[in-house]
Amino acid sequence: MKKIIIGVMGGAQFINPEDEEYSYQIGALIAREGWVLLNGGRAAGVMEASARGAKDNGGVTVGILPVDDPDWASHYIDIPIVTGMGMARNVINILSSDLIVALPGSAGTISEIALALKYGKEVILFRFEVGDWIKPFQRERKVHHISEVAKLGTLLKERLAALYNY
Repeated sequence: MKKIIIGVMGGAQFINPEDEEYSYQIGALIAREGWVLLNGGRAAGVMEASARGAKDNGGVTVGILPVDDPDWASHYIDIPIVTGMGMARNVINILSSDLIVALPGSAGTISEIALALKYGKEVILFRFEVGDWIKPFQRERKVHHISEVAKLGTLLKERLAALYNY
């Protein structure tokens, strides 16, 4: 059976003080469900906290690094994928994920959201408002807004069932 990969995207610096805890909890949730966590792999922000949450709960983590040095990865990343592609690696993040959870971030995170929508992937915005440009995708049920980890788990299962009969 194919392993489900949940992409967790977000800033290298926390925008809100509570984002570190939410990132950790989301990583933990992904691990407890037996899914694989994929993120940008760096030892910073949402990437570090979500990978730590997954690892602390027995999960598997994959980090898609923008550089060509595997030592750049967070020590919570099991499988560092070195690309040497800079931010172009965001395409790999998105195409390799079954569903994308986006926490607050800046231009890199917004580019991942835009790429996900361009490639027809669903995005769950977790406590992250990105502006009115997203409204047409909300009507198509490609974008979901959520602000509680417990409800995120339910929504992920619902969307996976719709996508894969999971």
